[in-house]
Amino acid sequence: MPDKAWYKDWFNSHYYHLLYQHRDEEEALQFINTLIRYLDPPKGSRMVDVACGKGRHSKALADMGFDVTGIDLSAASIEEAKKDEDEHLHFFQHDMRLPFWINYFGYAFNFFTSFGYFRTRREHDNAIRTIAQSLQPGGIFVIDYLNVHYSEDRLEKTFTTTIGDTTFHITKWQDEEHFFKQIQVTDQLDKAPKHLYTERVAKFSLGDFTDMLAYQDMQVQEVFGDYQLGRYDVRKSPRMIIIAKKKS
Repeated sequence: MPDKAWYKDWFNSHYYHLLYQHRDEEEALQFINTLIRYLDPPKGSRMVDVACGKGRHSKALADMGFDVTGIDLSAASIEEAKKDEDEHLHFFQHDMRLPFWINYFGYAFNFFTSFGYFRTRREHDNAIRTIAQSLQPGGIFVIDYLNVHYSEDRLEKTFTTTIGDTTFHITKWQDEEHFFKQIQVTDQLDKAPKHLYTERVAKFSLGDFTDMLAYQDMQVQEVFGDYQLGRYDVRKSPRMIIIAKKKS
């Protein structure tokens, strides 16, 4: 089994950023634009981007005229994000399981399956609590998560990719409660033994999120199934994008 805190080393690793540097940023920004058009927040709204990484999406939101705070567990990512800080864009290294600002933000976002990493349900509940507490009454939370059933049916078991002098051999598998991805790294410039990392993501369903959110006085308002905000289909939708509202 992978280490219970696998994400601490992996998200701080040079190899993590190398492997995922070619994610479709254009699609991501189009999604954020589509989402903001749908939500129609007032200019200057205070927003928190939970698990913001290096802050590219936080910056996109700030460029739209909002006051944005990004938090992430990775010190390396926050150090990079802080290079773009200004009076409307702020970054902090912070563990989402621990309390943050209270009743401060109008909107909270958790993009691109940046959740489900912790060992226990209690830890995930704590993260949802942090987000709920950070929102003002009536505030909106958007979580973008994989659709478990879609992912179960389309699990690519093994493949290899090479980026520069680094080769990644990736193996995927699943059990009843989690998806796993083992990344074996061979770096031609590093004479040390191969590096090995294992990602683990919980198989949270819409019902799971509905329960976790309700326990923190948040109610699901809408569920979308893709980055164009199409209808959610439990078998056919690649994503599960939940929009929830904190009780007033």
